[in-house]
Amino acid sequence: MTFEILPIEGLPLFDEGDDLTSIILDALVEQEIKLQDGDILAIAQKVISKVEGRLVHLADVEPSTAAIELAKEVEKDPRIVELILQESTDIVRKKVGVLIVRHRLGHVGANAGIDQSNIEHGHHGSALLLPLDPDLSASKIHNDIAKKTEKRIGVLITDSANRPWRLGTVGIAIGASHMMVLDDRRGGFDLHGRELKITMINRADSIAAMATLAMGETDERIPAVLVRGATAQGCNQSAALINRPLEDDLFR
Repeated sequence: MTFEILPIEGLPLFDEGDDLTSIILDALVEQEIKLQDGDILAIAQKVISKVEGRLVHLADVEPSTAAIELAKEVEKDPRIVELILQESTDIVRKKVGVLIVRHRLGHVGANAGIDQSNIEHGHHGSALLLPLDPDLSASKIHNDIAKKTEKRIGVLITDSANRPWRLGTVGIAIGASHMMVLDDRRGGFDLHGRELKITMINRADSIAAMATLAMGETDERIPAVLVRGATAQGCNQSAALINRPLEDDLFR
């Protein structure tokens, strides 16, 4: 199997309300890249959040008493802590400088995925929240591309995340449409005929990691890439499938 990662260059710093699909398709034409059925378009979460108006000006945030007390404990901006609490369902771990929460979308990570890098801050600072429904965002982009190009591709929305017991960030999938997210091999057999009991291949996170490596994490200005060779495989699974059920969480 051969993979190609095709960075989509020349994209702007997106703003709320931009026609994301048209801008990406125009950039592909400019680079003489033709979409193929089965391609997977990976887009950084930050772009989706900007276009969908998830930028919050900190001057507009009024911290609650709970946020103020927690901010003192972890030594963070009370306004950021207030946003974290609004975006979360549970505080998993906390210490000075660290606040790990369960996001309303179901995944666990630092600061509810709230980001302050590579955004306009103005005089009082800003923060970028995750999309309200990344799977729905991915589905809309897929449908828009299908309508404009008649190509059937997968769409993946990526984010950067840290993992327990591992240093460094990697790309993960927080939204997906028209692709296989989890390849469930349970019930199959290995090379020696032994039945597979727990093997589930996370294709979405694997592809997101490759895509994020090509996008970069700092000033590269490549928020979208085309992944060729992984194939969308005719499935339509959501990234929500990736979250481990609470009853199976052994570290709560």
